[in-house]
Amino acid sequence: MSEEEEFQLIESDVHPLDGYLREGRIPHIFCPACSLGSVMNIIVEAIKEAKLENKKVSVVSGIGCTGRISGYLNYDSFHTTHGRAIPFAIGLGVTDPERKVIVISGDGDLFAIGGNHFIHAARRNADITVICVNNFNYGMTGGQVGPTSYKGQYQSTAPYGAVEEPFNLPDLAASCGAVYVARWSALDVRRMKDSFTEALLKKGFTFVEVLGSCPTTFGRRNQLAEGKKILEYFHEKSEIQHGADTKTVGISKDSKIIVGKFIDIEDKPTLTDNLMAVQRMSKAKGK
Repeated sequence: MSEEEEFQLIESDVHPLDGYLREGRIPHIFCPACSLGSVMNIIVEAIKEAKLENKKVSVVSGIGCTGRISGYLNYDSFHTTHGRAIPFAIGLGVTDPERKVIVISGDGDLFAIGGNHFIHAARRNADITVICVNNFNYGMTGGQVGPTSYKGQYQSTAPYGAVEEPFNLPDLAASCGAVYVARWSALDVRRMKDSFTEALLKKGFTFVEVLGSCPTTFGRRNQLAEGKKILEYFHEKSEIQHGADTKTVGISKDSKIIVGKFIDIEDKPTLTDNLMAVQRMSKAKGK
């Protein structure tokens, strides 16, 4: 191939995500071998697979590395304050029930300062999809221990290993009332896309945990400094158990990592359904 032909090929090439990304925001800030770029791509592919109208999709995020995703996606996007992505998302969904609202954020944002909002959104069965990229630490601020750091994990604030028990996120979501709960690692890109699609098409509070690769602040302190090593770690440790009791899928240093689709409940009234029922009753009494 001549240089001229090669140049023409590049010039005519069309990126598969043209129209779905904000070109002026690229390149992104994510570290090499971070899984967030892949997750961002899979979210777009799932939205396309679900055949959702772009103008009827909103993406809401909080702070941290994962929270930056909303700014790169060419949807109606909101980068909210620390821990407040879920209440913003609920407001969007309640005022426009035909809108599909997606929350994409990290374990620190959603389950530390934002934890109270998460449990009540699940309890109310708010009609939103929450995607949590769990990288087991506060990545953007220097690798501190977070609410999903497992016991014995080394971080900047735990040089001798974390001493606290982590949240079991699938069990937390399920016990609070989520109608769809799944977990996949960054290695499971096809299964992740399938779960994202199913979650988007389901009414009610749906939750997908993604075990993300963070080579910079998690990996280098836990002998997983290369992206390939983290993916190999997920490959060796993961075991698919669809329908597993969520109480048994907590993550610890030496145990298998249980992944799969755990909860899939049909026909549970959503928060919006209940609010609209009250509105109809109020109108009927006012006649």
